[in-house]
Amino acid sequence: MKRYFIAGNWKMHKTIPEAIELASELKERLADCKEKLMIAPPFTALYSVAQVLKGSNILLGAQNMGPEESGAHTGEISVIMLKDIGVRVVILGHSERRHTYGESDALINAKVKLALKHDLEAILCVGETLEERERGVLENVIRRQLTEGLRGVDTSMLANVTIAYEPVWAIGTGKTATPEDADAVHAFCRQVIAELYSSDMAKNIVIQYGGSVKPENTATLMAKKNIDGALVGGASLKAESFVPIAKFLSFINYI
Repeated sequence: MKRYFIAGNWKMHKTIPEAIELASELKERLADCKEKLMIAPPFTALYSVAQVLKGSNILLGAQNMGPEESGAHTGEISVIMLKDIGVRVVILGHSERRHTYGESDALINAKVKLALKHDLEAILCVGETLEERERGVLENVIRRQLTEGLRGVDTSMLANVTIAYEPVWAIGTGKTATPEDADAVHAFCRQVIAELYSSDMAKNIVIQYGGSVKPENTATLMAKKNIDGALVGGASLKAESFVPIAKFLSFINYI
């Protein structure tokens, strides 16, 4: 039976006391959840949340990291610093990093390889803008982001990579790709992974959907063959919305 990977990206929300309160509630209410779980607080709250999550079934994630281990990189956080406070997973290539802060495929690739070198799991985000979808270049965009994002990542490292498909036009807008559209893009992602690696690796790699995921649409999305989990934004900021997403999945028996 499929085990889903449900990750919460808190983005630039939550003070340290607020983060501790939410993490504590999630730890208690998700203690019996069988899915793979992760939450990614802002950098300032990572250490405090790490203390809360000790001994729990929730992995600590980071929302980004720098491309170097150390050095004169003002404002950056290194992979070594993240590991030092207990981070296990890092989100890389999120559309807000690509489109708001101008991160290139090459920069994202450097971060992916560095995270894997230090035994962190990497969530590599890919996705098209509405303009790219309307121009009919969706597959070209996804192929490029996967090919360049995974350049130099060998087969032994791929097991620690999760792909997150997030149509840019659906993030934080309330709009969601239809389950059929999302599944089709996930299937295309598997096709690209098969071309880059092997059909077995394409079958086994975890591909999450992200983009206005909420309790009301989770079931229909997760019912699709190629969708293995969710990268949740706004709905991860409250226990009353994140818990139903994670717990509902634990009762789905799709194969």
